[in-house]
Amino acid sequence: MEKNRDYVNQQTDGKIGYLHIPDMGASGIYEFTKWFYGQVRKQGMIIDVRGNGGGNVSQMVINRLARSLVFMGYDRGIDNLDTYPNIVFTGPMVSLLNEDSASDGDIFPGAFQALELGPLIGKRSWGGIIGITNLGPLLDGGTVFVPQFATASADGEWVIEGVGVSPDIEVDNPPDAVLRGEDAQLDRAIQEVMQRLQTQPGTLPPRPADPVKTPGNQ
Repeated sequence: MEKNRDYVNQQTDGKIGYLHIPDMGASGIYEFTKWFYGQVRKQGMIIDVRGNGGGNVSQMVINRLARSLVFMGYDRGIDNLDTYPNIVFTGPMVSLLNEDSASDGDIFPGAFQALELGPLIGKRSWGGIIGITNLGPLLDGGTVFVPQFATASADGEWVIEGVGVSPDIEVDNPPDAVLRGEDAQLDRAIQEVMQRLQTQPGTLPPRPADPVKTPGNQ
């Protein structure tokens, strides 16, 4: 992942951020927290959930990515600025997925696509999002897991299970190319974000001139 991050940085002159979320559990949210906030002022962002093993924190990630800028805040005599709400990413985003993106790793790109946060690039995800519940141990040491939780769309239709999430832009990474160190999916993600920068710069507005509030000078 460090190699990918360095590659994106070099190919975009530091304009585009990159982060990989390995699962939707503790390690996944740690990685998101570690790499998203430090790159939030990049002009664009690539969110990579290829090989994501699932979990249950995709809502936390989506909630942060879906925030919209409402206000800007400035302190007197200080050039630093604040956003309202706090920590808003304003640039174009894309998400990478593949056939190994599973469970909550399916749900995340599905939500990313439904909210139109940016294009999905890669291969159709695994398609298994019915959650299970542990109903306890058996006498022989086994455990009973029962299918318990399913997901439907906002209009009441079952989604994703057994089908997966189809990318907006399908790009394959054949094994021989991977062995050569090539990543066509990542290259396409860079291309898409850089193109979108032309119409969505991803930069915050400049500080306005200080207001004059004295009588007669307004």
